[in-house]
Amino acid sequence: MDYNYPIRHDWSTEEIITVAAFYEAVEKAYETGMLREKLMEKYRAFKKIVPSMAEEKTLFKEFEEESGYACYRIVKAAKEGMDGDMIKGTQR
Repeated sequence: MDYNYPIRHDWSTEEIITVAAFYEAVEKAYETGMLREKLMEKYRAFKKIVPSMAEEKTLFKEFEEESGYACYRIVKAAKEGMDGDMIKGTQR
């Protein structure tokens, strides 16, 4: 990983760790796949810190620009999936 995660400086250390765990889950989904329920658990924790859809969209865009991984596509696949499904992203 040769990039920085998009974070906000007004977040607490715990919030930064939670958001970083979500970004790591997205990376794992692209690289090896991740169980839907584990990914959704990380996303729900992320949403407690970033409840605004506008802020979520901004962070997702910043993360994709840095990493090449699209959070939106992974979250969409997870929301449409069922427990037990392996979520795996494909890069463009």
